[in-house]
Amino acid sequence: MRVRPGTPYPLGATWDGSGVNFAVFSENATRVELCLFDSDEAPRESARVSLPEQTDFVWHGYLPGILPGQLYGFRVYGPYDPERGLRFNPNKVLLEPYTKAIGRTLRWSDEMYGYRVGDERADLSFDDRNNARSCSLSAVIDAAFTWGNDRAPRTPWHETIIYEMHVRGMTMRHPGLPESMRGTYAGVGSDEVIRHLLDLGVTAVELMPVHHHAYERGLVEKGLTNYWGYNTTAFFAPNLRYAMHPSPADSVREFRTMVRNLHSAGIEVILDVVYNHTAEGNHLGPTISLRGIDNMAYYRLAADTPRYYVDYTGCGNTLNMRHPRVLQLIMDSLRYWIVEMHVDGFRFDLASALARELHAVDRLGAFFDIIHQDPVISQAKLIAEPWDLGEGGYQVGNFPVGWAEWNGRYRDSIRRFWKGDGGMVSELATRLAGSSDLYDHSGRRPYASVNFVCCHDGFTLNDLVSYNEKHNEANLEDNADGESHNNSWNCGVEGPTDDPAIRALRERQKRNFLTTVFLSQGVPMLLSGDEVGRTQGGNNNAYCQDNDISWMQWNLAPEQRDLLEFTRYLIALRRDQPVLKRRRFFQGRGIRGSNVKDITWFEPGGKEMSDAFWGSSQARSLGVRLVGTQIAEVDAHGHPVIGDTLFVVISAHDEPVDFTLPRHQPGQHWERLLDTSLDDWSRRVVWDRATYRLPGQGVAVFRVTESTKAAGGAR
Repeated sequence: MRVRPGTPYPLGATWDGSGVNFAVFSENATRVELCLFDSDEAPRESARVSLPEQTDFVWHGYLPGILPGQLYGFRVYGPYDPERGLRFNPNKVLLEPYTKAIGRTLRWSDEMYGYRVGDERADLSFDDRNNARSCSLSAVIDAAFTWGNDRAPRTPWHETIIYEMHVRGMTMRHPGLPESMRGTYAGVGSDEVIRHLLDLGVTAVELMPVHHHAYERGLVEKGLTNYWGYNTTAFFAPNLRYAMHPSPADSVREFRTMVRNLHSAGIEVILDVVYNHTAEGNHLGPTISLRGIDNMAYYRLAADTPRYYVDYTGCGNTLNMRHPRVLQLIMDSLRYWIVEMHVDGFRFDLASALARELHAVDRLGAFFDIIHQDPVISQAKLIAEPWDLGEGGYQVGNFPVGWAEWNGRYRDSIRRFWKGDGGMVSELATRLAGSSDLYDHSGRRPYASVNFVCCHDGFTLNDLVSYNEKHNEANLEDNADGESHNNSWNCGVEGPTDDPAIRALRERQKRNFLTTVFLSQGVPMLLSGDEVGRTQGGNNNAYCQDNDISWMQWNLAPEQRDLLEFTRYLIALRRDQPVLKRRRFFQGRGIRGSNVKDITWFEPGGKEMSDAFWGSSQARSLGVRLVGTQIAEVDAHGHPVIGDTLFVVISAHDEPVDFTLPRHQPGQHWERLLDTSLDDWSRRVVWDRATYRLPGQGVAVFRVTESTKAAGGAR
């Protein structure tokens, strides 16, 4: 087979209509062979071709006549010396780092390891067996796609409401989808699922990892799987398993169609991405891709013992962000998903690991500098999971301007308040107001805080109020995995119950958690299924449960339907009230010449909050007035933002609390919009009395109105 020199750029496999240019980076290799496979069932390659040229450590060659759909991998030659960090083994066919589509998924066997599994010398031994029958394969694609008039919704940050979901879990039990469409990109992009999202009122879906990933061998042998997908093998390829028609071309086409359909409904697509580590694990892990292409370049190795990996992730390895080609790999991947796949943003798993240039977390690291100067990536929504497992890795509040963060402080504080912990009133107020203590000092805005109480990692909302202890037995780890301290709220009965009083208390507490999130300044995030009380049976680490434990439940009981209606009502309330989604922090002072502060905190008795009350360990309730008329902000056109003035009362006390309502102008009245403690929580009434009683553990929301009449009347 005749091969031409080709070009070193772009990296990966690029079809030009006449043939394919192949280019792969390896700084320490001595030779690179391209391996062509006739089908995904082929036990070995049909041809091997040495890439003839090397430019700046990029090995490249052009093969005329190669068409889209061609399956391929690489064999990379060089020294095998693990004690020096070198792990080349040409007996292993490797997945190309820039592959745009997966042609065959990995099949576990001992041949997938560069060393002899079971050898007493462990990874210092050398395995000379051919893995061609087991390896994952890349596929050449035709990049063309008809996007039509697709446009990014570009929802402003302060208007954004995020819905965290799993492609497979969202659709596996949907009764309105045919079996073939369940668990797929096509299912997420279907009219049925999009209608649910629109009715709910969310503006963005945050998809759990869709980069193609490996299932750990140990899980597979137990009959389990890596359902969550935080185990990447290909940073450019959509997961082949989520395609309705699992061919390489169809997986890319279906993903793009899903994005186009969501965009047409005004819904943004944010990807949860894992650039901090790969599925190759530690020194005893398999040789799938980067390890065999150039272990020393792609991974952080221990300085004094490069046989071993630096592990800030708890997953065995950490990508080497200090190497310019690794930075390029990540940047090219991000740019590809924006430009070619039209996604709108990213949530970076264990983002602190990306900032580590030496050992300490460097918030001005090269990764952030490069992103900020990139004209494409810098315009996307960027969300950090602001921690990793290394020393100093908890970095909530420390990411640069332009980044939002999963606010772990918010989650923990809100859970502790509703659990009934004392001394949380001041902390609650800070989180409700947008966490200025974390973000204002660096010039960031309230929408830097992504507010949540539940996410994929931990209890669902239903389980948070139903279990004191985790129940992870199905993970087959003796219930030793998962977080032990969840600050869960429980009314004394573990798990499901037929007691109507306890069920009512739990429903109220779900409403309290949801209301807190959607009344807080910042960006609210809702875990898929929390709007209908989805349960995982107390499993707070369902990473390996690709079954009914994790899947969305669509056949709803009456309580679940009521919670769904409540969530819709709550999101609509937030959408209609500008004061709940400010672009700037409250100043706590009078606005526009008025003596009325933009935000005022009240003790239940009606006095402004005193230092003694703020610091009281017994205080578990407060009121807050948010002035919405002529808010001290302007919209995109320079016009003042005008909205209702709201008064919110919150109590975590078990006993009733009487709140004195603030005075208002003559002719104005307080209208109750919501009370989570009531069965008829949405019944609106004009409240002419001076006080309002919360019967215990609840939130009530009032707005100033000129009307003296509303359905139901004052109680």
